[in-house]
Amino acid sequence: MRAMGTFRKAPPPDRPTVPGKPSPARQESPAGEPPEGVRVSKLMAARGLCSRREADAFIERGLVFVNGQRVTELGTRAAPDAEIRLGAEAKAAQARQATILLHKPVGYVSGQAEDGYKPAVTLVHADTQQRGDPRPFQPAHLRGLAPAGRLDIDSTGLLVLTQDGRTARRLIGEDSDIEKEYLVRVEGRLDERALALLNHGLSLDGKALRPARVAWANPEQLRFILKEGRKRQIRRMCELVGLKVTGLKRVRIGCVRLGDLPPGRWRYLRDDEQF
Repeated sequence: MRAMGTFRKAPPPDRPTVPGKPSPARQESPAGEPPEGVRVSKLMAARGLCSRREADAFIERGLVFVNGQRVTELGTRAAPDAEIRLGAEAKAAQARQATILLHKPVGYVSGQAEDGYKPAVTLVHADTQQRGDPRPFQPAHLRGLAPAGRLDIDSTGLLVLTQDGRTARRLIGEDSDIEKEYLVRVEGRLDERALALLNHGLSLDGKALRPARVAWANPEQLRFILKEGRKRQIRRMCELVGLKVTGLKRVRIGCVRLGDLPPGRWRYLRDDEQF
C-alpha cells in the first residue's frame, strides 16, 4: 500500500498569480497561514520603481512584468527577490512627469488650502515661471502635482512639488536620508549646552529626534541641517532651548539649492540635478 504524501490545496482560480512562481498569492490560506510572497506594488515602491499608487495603475494597464511575464491583477504577490520590470509605456509615462522647485513665500500652505490660506501649488503657472527656464510650462504638469515635504505657512524657501512618486519617496519616505538645510533667525540666548542639545538630545512628542547639525551661520542666523521633518520641528526645537524663531528659510534639499530663485517663482528640476 502506497503511503499518502502531503499536499497543499490549490488556490482558487480567481486569485492573482505570479508568473513563473509556484503557488501564487492568497490573501489568507485555509489553514490560517500568512499569504505567500509580497505584493508586487509594495516591492516596486520599496525598490524605487514608482509609488504604490502608480504601481497599481501600471499593473491594471498591464505594464508590469514579473519574472518576464505580464501581471495585470491587483494584489498579485511575488517572492521578495523576484525580477520586476516596467514596460516601455510605463517608463515613458514616468519621463513625462514633472518635478517643480518653488520658492514658497510666507502666507502659503504647502498642501491643501486651510483657514482661508492658498496652497503653494496655486503659484505654479506660466506667469510665475523663472525667466530663462528652458522647459516651457505645460498645464498637464499640474495634474497630480503634490508637495514632497512640508514648509510651514510662516516659513519661506525651497518647496518641491512633484508628479513623480519615486521623487516623493526619495524625499519623504520613511527610509529617506536626504538632508534639508535651513537658515533660521532667532531671538534669545544660546549657550554651548543648548547648542549641543539642538544637535542631539532633544525629543518631540515623546520620540527622540535624529542627530542634526546646528551651528551659527552668521551673528544673526543659525544653520540647521536635518534628515527628518516633524511638524514645525525647528520652531519647537528652538522653544525647548529657550529661543524664539523670527524667520525660517529652507535653502537646500539634498544637492538641490534654492539659489537665486525669487520668492513666488518656480522652475523645473533640471535633468542634471539630483536630490
